[in-house]
Amino acid sequence: MRKRLMFMAGAAVGYVLGAKAGRERYEQLSGAAQRFMGNPAVRNTMESAAQNGRQAAARAAGMVNERAGDRLPGPVVEKLRSVQGNRTPMDDDWGSSS
Repeated sequence: MRKRLMFMAGAAVGYVLGAKAGRERYEQLSGAAQRFMGNPAVRNTMESAAQNGRQAAARAAGMVNERAGDRLPGPVVEKLRSVQGNRTPMDDDWGSSS
């Protein structure tokens, strides 16, 4: 309950401060965030993290399939196989630049 109250208080303070700052400050912060996300170093780091995450997920899927594959429902086994398969880094839109 305490966490919920703290969250609600934080949201209320953020709303009030945001309302006082106005549209101009919002546009300023939005532009800064877009410049940050457009930085090639940031984009490369994000894409590298996404690729590492996909590789870790494939390894984890392999371990799950190896240890409990015969006890899992069919759809879960199929999903594990699809995650384990040799996929190119950009088979999905995670980490893509679009």
